[in-house]
Amino acid sequence: MADTLVEHFPTKYWHQVDDGRVCCDVCPQHCTLREGKRGSCFVRMHHKGEIVLTSYGRSSGFCIDPIEKKPLNHFYPGSSVLSFGTAGCNLSCQFCQNWDMSKSRQLDTLCATAIPEQLAISAKQRNCKSLAFTYNDPVIFMEYAIDTAIAAKEVGIKSVAVSAGYICDEPRIEFYQHMDAANIDLKAFTERFYHKVCHGHLQPVLETLLYLKNETQVWFEITTLLIPDENDSEQELNEMCQWIAENIGLEVPLHFSAFHPDFKMLDKGKTPIATLLKARKIAQSYGLKFVYCGNVFDVDSDSTHCPNCQHPVIARNWYEISEYHLTENGNCQHCGQQIPGRFSEFSNSFGRKRIPIAII
Repeated sequence: MADTLVEHFPTKYWHQVDDGRVCCDVCPQHCTLREGKRGSCFVRMHHKGEIVLTSYGRSSGFCIDPIEKKPLNHFYPGSSVLSFGTAGCNLSCQFCQNWDMSKSRQLDTLCATAIPEQLAISAKQRNCKSLAFTYNDPVIFMEYAIDTAIAAKEVGIKSVAVSAGYICDEPRIEFYQHMDAANIDLKAFTERFYHKVCHGHLQPVLETLLYLKNETQVWFEITTLLIPDENDSEQELNEMCQWIAENIGLEVPLHFSAFHPDFKMLDKGKTPIATLLKARKIAQSYGLKFVYCGNVFDVDSDSTHCPNCQHPVIARNWYEISEYHLTENGNCQHCGQQIPGRFSEFSNSFGRKRIPIAII
């Protein structure tokens, strides 16, 4: 763990090729780079015969958010989370809604600095339950994220990865070994979409979901941003929901979020709420018990209902919790049904606040 900022932080997931280039093995892009060249993620670079991380200890900013904004609805609901990201991304989604950070190719974007111990202490001092690696994908700055997660654990703070799940097998094991929760962005359920719109592939993301389900104790939820006429057909939604039900299980929370025009996809309209509700109904028809609609105002689809007695056990209005009827162990106070997730004694909701902070 570094206790100072390191311009060229050493990494281990890479191999040399015969012509002098070095291949990065963190994600399926497998960027093969000559000396001084950066990968598609921007922050990993060939430097003196190895791949180094150039964003260790640097961030695009720090903010305290509600955990529901990640979105995580079953991970200490109502708590606050210290969120931060860096620059760059290993996918190139044309609809990226954090493009000013994830698509940045300027180190000046990384205007804030903090070593892992500073982040952990800041989260503790501000009564945050967790730290979230978000805004851009943490797999590309995994060494920084892992060191921060280790420091956070030492002071009783949980770690959350908000990720597209686009990572290779070996680094996947190490990365999620240090995470307590994750939200995986399942961008679509066709290879066409991943290849055309994201410049990636679907299968590695499915492998991440299967790994989290079968090989870890990480609490995770899934989010799909529905884009009109791109990934919202009934056929695709049926195939996706069936796969989730059969492979991940009926209790994984699934979030359908509304798209708004951004970055290079300004020709599409906003997602109608009817599309989100249709997707929710399809998911429920396969038996999924916790299906949410995001980026729209709809209290019913934003709330958590007990699958046994159907009472709302967590009523939400955007990120504000107005009713909470779970025990500290996550049992429905109406019928005793266990709700899957990570819960503790609930006192109050952090609400909709977004508080930018400085790490000193």
